[in-house]
Amino acid sequence: YKRLAYDEILSNMLALSQVRQRIKKLKKKKKFFDESLSKNLIKNLSFSLTSDQKKVTNEINNDLKSEYKMFRILQGDVGSGKTIISIISMIIAFKSNYQSAIMVPTEILANQHFETIKSFLKNFKINIDILTSKDRGKKRHDKINNIANGNTKIIVGTHSLIQEDVKFYKLGLIIIDEQHRFGVHQRLAFTHKGLKPNILVMTATPIPRTLTLAIYGDMDESRITEKPKGRIPIITTSLLRNKINNLINAINAKIEKNEKIYWVCPLIEESNDIDAKAAVDRFNSLKKLYKNKVLLLHGQMKSDEKDEIMNKFKYKNYNILVSTTVIEVGIDIPSATTLIIENSEKFGLAQLHQLRGRIGRSNIESNCILLYKNSIGEIAKRRINIMKKIDDGFEIAEQDLKIRGPGEILGKKQSGIASFKVSDLHFDQDILQDVRKDSIKIIEEDPDFKSDRGKKLKTLLYLFERDIAIKTLISG
Repeated sequence: YKRLAYDEILSNMLALSQVRQRIKKLKKKKKFFDESLSKNLIKNLSFSLTSDQKKVTNEINNDLKSEYKMFRILQGDVGSGKTIISIISMIIAFKSNYQSAIMVPTEILANQHFETIKSFLKNFKINIDILTSKDRGKKRHDKINNIANGNTKIIVGTHSLIQEDVKFYKLGLIIIDEQHRFGVHQRLAFTHKGLKPNILVMTATPIPRTLTLAIYGDMDESRITEKPKGRIPIITTSLLRNKINNLINAINAKIEKNEKIYWVCPLIEESNDIDAKAAVDRFNSLKKLYKNKVLLLHGQMKSDEKDEIMNKFKYKNYNILVSTTVIEVGIDIPSATTLIIENSEKFGLAQLHQLRGRIGRSNIESNCILLYKNSIGEIAKRRINIMKKIDDGFEIAEQDLKIRGPGEILGKKQSGIASFKVSDLHFDQDILQDVRKDSIKIIEEDPDFKSDRGKKLKTLLYLFERDIAIKTLISG
């Protein structure tokens, strides 16, 4: 069994190593590199970078200076300060006379990034724009023209950025935020729009697929494990759903302090109608108690309506936002200190942790309450207990790997049953390092598999169907 597991994992590592070798061979035009703007930005920040942030910034700077294309994953727990690192990287690309694009999964997050980037770079003369699906007609045409002729230097957007009609003038840096929401094919489609652009992908909670990619090393990896100074750990508790009335006193106390509360309802089925109904029902019940203090947000709303709701919640006198999982990624409202997740047993660990990351963004104590039904399965119980005990995203990813499996690493699937026929990455962790050393030695000594062993390794790749994965990734 161990021998077969070794062969299967080796075939996978060799496939990823070959992809990595090809990426590393992609030379780019040497950029003029000037850190003066980025140093100026860092110097004038209202906070100090953590030692992890400084380390990662240096790693990215070295990649940008290199004559080879950057292909790096930045893993940082929710609220660890990845956004400022991406902004520092973009300002370096700008100084090098290149465009930067940052792609995010939702319009809400795109708008938030756009406002954040503008705020940080307000003292620099840099044209920044946003492109989403709600841009149509002349407005879209003008934005696309400004991107194509180079007037726009930093572009924030959703999937709209990889549409065929979007052409870049001189794209040198691609940042993909919340990487787990995008597939391999989307990422590769983006890369063909630039002149061998540098790629930085960021993720807050490494889901199993991302974790496995990091273990296999087809990307350079950076990690931020420190939280910004002043952050207080979030207190996570669980409560039976039929005891929901016990929350009322706690909610009243939060409202008296003018703190804000997220109340998240789950996606019951793959249907926006049903998704919205759960949130609407909860909104109506809370509105009877709190009248004009409650807002509702769900996937059926139009983009402008979502933006309006988020702005009201952030800036106006509203204390409770009843929402579906549209708030899962990136939303940053420091005054939000309570998160209530209804039917928490329906969520995976990574999603629960992502949702929890919406609170705990200030120096005020925050609470996450997981509501659950009377009868839930053993796996759901495990997930809830893990959430109560662990607040480290990397450790949660490891637990998620044990519960859900690593996903189809070289395929389209993001999680679930692995495409391994023999090996089990959790069970076979003891041989991973040996296989990795072997694969590195093979690629260094015989990258084209021309030796006698190399010819046999080609057969190995064929037997485990990893030769197909290589061709798919290289072709884009």
